[in-house]
Amino acid sequence: MNYQQGRTLQEAITTASPQEVIDEAKRFFARRNGIYAAFLEKEGPGWANFRGQGGEEIVIGTAPAEGGTRVSASTYLFDQQVARFLSTLPARVSLVEAGVTETAGVSE
Repeated sequence: MNYQQGRTLQEAITTASPQEVIDEAKRFFARRNGIYAAFLEKEGPGWANFRGQGGEEIVIGTAPAEGGTRVSASTYLFDQQVARFLSTLPARVSLVEAGVTETAGVSE
């Protein structure tokens, strides 16, 4: 079984607005250390594309959801950094990964 395949798309629901999510992603990934930093490459309404070490890509998109904003993030190698970013989003966050729903309380 290829466990990495299940980590390439991660999702969360947050009370932050789509623009707040994108703004926080830009701050979060730019301040990572060394090989885990990623910088904005492209951006549009409700989405952003980042490039990191070796050309690694992180794509973050947002959509309206019941109770807030659904955040979807896709990457191949930066899965731990994406999971950490999603865990920093405000309020009660519902993480959805590989078809399994997990709930984590996150304070603002």
